[in-house]
Amino acid sequence: MAKIKVTQVKSSIKRMQSQKRPLEALGLRGIGKEVTHEATPNILGMIDKVKHLVKTTEV
Repeated sequence: MAKIKVTQVKSSIKRMQSQKRPLEALGLRGIGKEVTHEATPNILGMIDKVKHLVKTTEV
């Protein structure tokens, strides 16, 4: 599987729970934080849910 680096670029303040929970599940806790995950369907689904709050790059 490919690896994906996910960086939070916008705040989760004033967002719905359906957007906050995927950020927490991805391990993102603030603007500028980065995490690396395998490109599984579960992870890609969470990223798609918050694509306007994060930036992704392939590693």
